Amino acid sequence: MTMVTKNDLQELGFGPSQSSDIIRKAKCLMVNKGYGYYNNRRLGCVPIEAVEEILGIQLTESKVNKNA
Repeated sequence: MTMVTKNDLQELGFGPSQSSDIIRKAKCLMVNKGYGYYNNRRLGCVPIEAVEEILGIQLTESKVNKNA
């Protein structure tokens, strides 16, 4: 499973505030799906599938994890 952080989204062209908002919404989505682990303020990464669901587009894993 590929995880996405705020910094990954910024590298894709999203602004700092917009990146934080996307991560926050993805965490809320994961909690609503029953994954209580994401109900943590300090957690800063979410599955790529959650981000894709929020944005409505498919992200390529190679673009997200260039440093991995």
